[in-house]
Amino acid sequence: MGGGTNQVVMILLMVVVFYFFVIRPQAKKTKEEAKYRSSIEKGSQIITIGGIHGKVISVATETVTIECDGGQKLKIEKNAILPPKAAKK
Repeated sequence: MGGGTNQVVMILLMVVVFYFFVIRPQAKKTKEEAKYRSSIEKGSQIITIGGIHGKVISVATETVTIECDGGQKLKIEKNAILPPKAAKK
């Protein structure tokens, strides 16, 4: 009769371990990335997901205009900007 409770306890333990090793770190990383992207300001040096390096010349709600070498200006989404830790890898 007690075999069913052991299985329930094991399933709950797996869910807790999964939460602490997968879900929680990913949520923390996403929150830090959003905080970084919201703190970008004019004059910041950034790298995009596509590998484009540039200097921020204007910031809007969802977009950023950057200036690349040669004076080209690109308007990109804030979500396309790599956080500093990811850019160093």
